[in-house]
Amino acid sequence: MLVAAAVCPPPPILVPQVASGAAAELDELRGACDEAVRRLLEAEPGRLVVVGGAPHTRGYDATAQGDLRPYGVDMRFGGRPGGPRLPLSLTIGAWLLQRASCDLGGVRYQAVGFAEPASACLRLGEQMAAAHPRLGLLVMGDGSACRTEQAPGYLDERAAPYDAAAARALASADTAALAALDPALSQELRAAGRAAWQVLAGAAGNAAFTAELLADQAPYGVGYLVASWMTAQVPHGT
Repeated sequence: MLVAAAVCPPPPILVPQVASGAAAELDELRGACDEAVRRLLEAEPGRLVVVGGAPHTRGYDATAQGDLRPYGVDMRFGGRPGGPRLPLSLTIGAWLLQRASCDLGGVRYQAVGFAEPASACLRLGEQMAAAHPRLGLLVMGDGSACRTEQAPGYLDERAAPYDAAAARALASADTAALAALDPALSQELRAAGRAAWQVLAGAAGNAAFTAELLADQAPYGVGYLVASWMTAQVPHGT
């Protein structure tokens, strides 16, 4: 069962070395991500999985490695040389965990195809939760990328309401609202986190969670949401 989750955005500029001179602009967002990850690790999950959007659905074990060389920074996270290469969302997740001094040796990674139907995402989350008595998820995903004229997807008037609905769902652990996010609209708004959020919804099921929205920003016209979900602890060994 799912015992805790952290929801964070995965832009490469979250990493100060990538952002360079603009790093301070994301200090608040970075701090919110650190807090969400801290709470997740404090729950001591027996199995920790990083979930994030990618072109294709695929699982990775601890041999997988993320790197930021495509963004001009020679930084690597987890895994081993020659191991499978993690997609960007999972790479930033690995960076957040390493930043929190988490041992990546026991971490697993789950990429979820951006175009996966909601039903498949929910089913994947359900299967993950059923397989582990103390599952923790680090869920990496952006909101819309159409909040301003300077945004990657230009301005779309539907973007702000979409992000607001996602923020409300994450703030209240409303799994039904996350499950109801429309894949077609999400794709039109370039909301890359939709599939990963729906995996979270599937893993949470009908359990009760204490949720908190730690950040809701769109500094570059992209919706960045950070949230923490915690449920009653399951005793170790059960």
